[in-house]
Amino acid sequence: MTRIETRDYDVVVIGGGPAGMGAALAAREAGASTVIIERNAHLGGILRQCIHPGFGLTHFKAELTGPEYAQRFINRVREADIDVMLGSMVLGIDEGGRGGTAHNVTVMGEGGMVRLTCRSAVLAMGCRERTRSEIKIPGSRPAGVYTAGLAQRYINIENLRPGHRVVILGSGDIGLIMARRCALEGLEVEGVYELMPYANGLHRNVKNCLEDFGIPLHLSTTVTRVIGRDRVEAVEVSRVGEDLSPIPGTERVVPCDTLLLSVGLVPENELARSAGVEIDPRTRGARVDQDLQTNVAGIFSCGNVLHVHDLADNVTAEATRAGRAAAAHALGTGERDGLAAPIALEPGGMAGYIVPARIGRMATAKAFFRVRRPLDRAQIVISAGDTVLFRGKVRDYKPSIMETAPITAKMLAAVGPGEALTISIDPVEEA
Repeated sequence: MTRIETRDYDVVVIGGGPAGMGAALAAREAGASTVIIERNAHLGGILRQCIHPGFGLTHFKAELTGPEYAQRFINRVREADIDVMLGSMVLGIDEGGRGGTAHNVTVMGEGGMVRLTCRSAVLAMGCRERTRSEIKIPGSRPAGVYTAGLAQRYINIENLRPGHRVVILGSGDIGLIMARRCALEGLEVEGVYELMPYANGLHRNVKNCLEDFGIPLHLSTTVTRVIGRDRVEAVEVSRVGEDLSPIPGTERVVPCDTLLLSVGLVPENELARSAGVEIDPRTRGARVDQDLQTNVAGIFSCGNVLHVHDLADNVTAEATRAGRAAAAHALGTGERDGLAAPIALEPGGMAGYIVPARIGRMATAKAFFRVRRPLDRAQIVISAGDTVLFRGKVRDYKPSIMETAPITAKMLAAVGPGEALTISIDPVEEA
């Protein structure tokens, strides 16, 4: 029988993208022995193919491309005493070792199977793109239908042309960025089609990627059929009503040989589920406390695997918090002022979700959320039962921007037994 190699660490970080590297660096700086496990041959994650600028404005106070942003962290990881396992896949996380207070992480790499024992594990696996089958577009199944991220990799890394005449479904940031990228590569971009009556990407991307290049954005319109035998020949698009269903009689055929899908991201949480981590149905990420710890002690989550972020700088900031908390848990230096019972945070009004899902200790924290649709005049209202604890300024909110709300110890003290702290985004009528 072959003996499985075992190694011992304080913190194991799963994922080598911006979240994983940020968490590993924070954990190592806190004094914890740390390893990063990455299934690809390089660190950096999705940033390696994001060659456009716009990264690092907050964290580095400089405008960088994705590879430049990633390389700064790769250099820091190399300089720090952090082990890196590339080309390695985590098969599972289970309890074991150190009297049942640690976790066993089973890894399959190029050199065979390895079992890592740790007191803390940080989940930083990122997201995958939703595919055609997940949104159920009818029609034939020809070549030429790609997710926007796959087309981005083909162009930016593989130097391959995905097609000549492109239709893009979805106005998320990657769809907008790929509209510009295709135009710069000489592809004809017929247009971007969006199911909702508003763009889902950042305003700066709508301006820089579509308006500056004369690429039309068709709102309240979706692809209802793919046409073609061996290769996409055209797509059928239709207007949709308020219920987002296609309106009969509005169909038109758009000739093209490529359809790019930018229809949302799904956190990669299969590993978390198998480890017993509770998943929030709203975010499809883990339910965590203010320290980004899941319901399983010693397992933390951060980055896009927790909830989808709009900026890599925000991912880094969140990962740093997770790494510090994971190190504190592993080294036994964490905060001791835990509440007798965690206080749940619930979204209300037009808030789509709230992260964290609960507060476990009496301390100031931040809640992160997105609204479900654009609001011109709205305000944050934080309440416990019928008691309003905080009202924010009246301003506009957009689903493309992740927002924050303050959670203070005074608010937590006002929450009665069995009550939740509700963070609501309420529209405000003009006086």
